[in-house]
Amino acid sequence: MSGDVLSQEEVEGLLSAMSSSGEEATEASHAPKPTEPGAGAPPRKSREKIVPYDFKRPERVGKEQIRALQTLHEGFGRNFAAGLSAMLRTMVEVKLAGVDQLTFSEFIFSLENPTCLNLLTAEPLEGNLILEINPSILYPIIDRLLGGGREGGPLARRPLTEIELRLVSRINDLFLKELGDAWRNVMDLDPKVERVESNPQLVQIVPPNEVVVLISFDLALGEIRGMVNLCIPYNSIERISGKLSANSWVAYGRREATPETIRQVSRNLQNALVELRVRLAQARITTGELIGLRVGDIITTEKDVRSSLLVTVEGVPKFRASPGAYKARKAIRIEGVISDLSAASGD
Repeated sequence: MSGDVLSQEEVEGLLSAMSSSGEEATEASHAPKPTEPGAGAPPRKSREKIVPYDFKRPERVGKEQIRALQTLHEGFGRNFAAGLSAMLRTMVEVKLAGVDQLTFSEFIFSLENPTCLNLLTAEPLEGNLILEINPSILYPIIDRLLGGGREGGPLARRPLTEIELRLVSRINDLFLKELGDAWRNVMDLDPKVERVESNPQLVQIVPPNEVVVLISFDLALGEIRGMVNLCIPYNSIERISGKLSANSWVAYGRREATPETIRQVSRNLQNALVELRVRLAQARITTGELIGLRVGDIITTEKDVRSSLLVTVEGVPKFRASPGAYKARKAIRIEGVISDLSAASGD
C-alpha cells in the first residue's frame, strides 16, 4: 500500500499545477527536473512583444494590399512624370513618397489652408476620392504653363483664380488619365473631377474616424519641391481588396507597346524641339593665320559650290541639302536622307 501513497512533494506539485494557468503548466512540464545531473535552471522565455491597439486607427488594409498599391503607383509616378515633363517642356521628377492608412480627420488636419482639393469620382469605385496638390508646387507649375521659368517666387496664400483653375484642369486630366492606365490591370476606372475646393474643412467624403489610404507623391521642378496626395477611402476599395494582389499588378510594367501608346509617344515627340545645323564648308588654317584674321578677310575652301551641304540633327548627320533663298531669306532645300553615317562623317 505504501507504493500507492503520494509523497508530500508530489501532492504540492499537483496542487500548484491545477491552480496555475495552462500556459504556465506547459512551461513547467518542459522544464528539466532538479534531480537530473548537470541540469541547471534554464532562462525563462520572455513573452512576445505586445503591440498596443488603437481603436481610433484600425489597420484594415492588409500588408499585401499596401505593397500592391506601392508597386502600382510607382509605375504611375514614372508615367505621370514623363507626361508632365512633356506638358511643361522641362524635367519634372515624381517619386512615390509612401502609402499609409490613417483616419480621414488626420488627413484633413495635415493639409494647408488654402490648398487645391479635387473631389473625384472613379466608377465603379464607390464614394469619392480626393486629389490634393500642394500650393508649394502647384503655383510654380502654373507659372511654368504661363511661360515662366523654374525659379521659385513667393508662395501665394490664396485660393485659385478662374484662369488658374482652367490651367489646373490640364494637370488633373493628365493625372486621371495616367491613374486609369495604372489601374487597368486591376480594373477599368473612369476617374473624373466633380468639383474643386480650397478649404479642407469643407470637404467631408467619409466620417472623421473612417480609415483612408493616403498615397503621397514628391514632385520636383528644378529646385522647387512639393507634395501631391491621393486619398482613397477604405470603403471604396473594400470590395476589390482581393484583386490588389501580386498576381494582378505584376504585369503592369511588362505590357507590350500598343498602337495607342505608340501614337501617344509620337504625338509627344512631334512637339519636342531639336537643334538643326547646316555645315556649309570646312577648311584648315594655321594658328598664325587664325590670329591674323581681320574683318573682311576671305577664307577659301576646297568645297565645290555645286556640291550638297550636310545637315545634322542634334549633332547626327541626317540630310543632304542645297543652299538657296526663300522669300528673301536664306534657306536650304532637302535633297535626300543620309543612310551611311560613316560616309557623311568625312564631309
